[in-house]
Amino acid sequence: MPGLGWVIFAACLAGVVYGFAGFGSALVFVPMAVAFVPPLVVVPAFHLSAVMSLFTVFPRAVRLAEPRSTAALIITSTLAAPLGIYLLISLPEEVLRWAVSIIVGLTLAALLSGRRYTTPPGMLATGVVGFAAGTMGSSTGLNGPIVILFRLGGADSATQIRANMLVFLTLNSLFVIPVMALQGALSAAAFWLGLVLLIPYGLGTVIGQALFRPAWQGIYRRVAYALIAASVIVSLPIW
Repeated sequence: MPGLGWVIFAACLAGVVYGFAGFGSALVFVPMAVAFVPPLVVVPAFHLSAVMSLFTVFPRAVRLAEPRSTAALIITSTLAAPLGIYLLISLPEEVLRWAVSIIVGLTLAALLSGRRYTTPPGMLATGVVGFAAGTMGSSTGLNGPIVILFRLGGADSATQIRANMLVFLTLNSLFVIPVMALQGALSAAAFWLGLVLLIPYGLGTVIGQALFRPAWQGIYRRVAYALIAASVIVSLPIW
C-alpha cells in the first residue's frame, strides 16, 4: 500500500493525542491518512484500530466519566451510524475529503473561540449532539468534533472532559464496526489495515496517557490544537 509508513505514523501520532487530550485522534489521523488511502478504507480501518483503546486508556477513564450523558451520546450516535455509512458508500471520494478538511477546520476555529455555556444541557440536546456525531463519524471518521464542542463548551475540568471523551469515542468505534460490516463498508483492505494499525495506535495512546497531567489545563489543549491545524493543511485535496 503506497504511503503505508505515513499512515502508520499518523495512527501512532493520533494515539498520542488521544491518550493525552482525550480527543483529536480522528482529527489527526483521518486527514493525514486520506492523503494516501481512500476514505472508504480509512474510516472503517480507523474505527477498528481505535478498539485498542479498550485495553489502554478506557479502564482508567471509565471510572471518572459522567455515565448518564455519556451513555446517551453513545446510544444516539450508534443509532445514527447507518445514515453515516450510507453517505460514506454513496458520496464521491473528493467530496468526503473536502468534507473532512472543512469539518476539521471549522471545529478548530470553534474550539479556539473559547465560548462556554452556563446552563447544563438536557437529554434532548445531548441526544441531538450524539445523533449528529454518529452521522459524521460513520461517514468521515470524525465522530468527535461535535461532541468535543459540546464538552468543551461547559465548565468541566480537563480531567472530566478527557474521561468523558475517551469513554464515548472508544465505545462508539466499537459499536459502529458491526454496523459497517452489515452495510458492506468493512472491506478486506480496511479490515487488514485496521489490524496493522492496532499496535501503533495503542502504543500512541499509552504514551499520551503517560504524558497527561490534570493540572495542565491549557497545555494539553494547545498541543492538540496545533496538531489538528497541521492535519487540516495536510488533508487538503489540492495537493
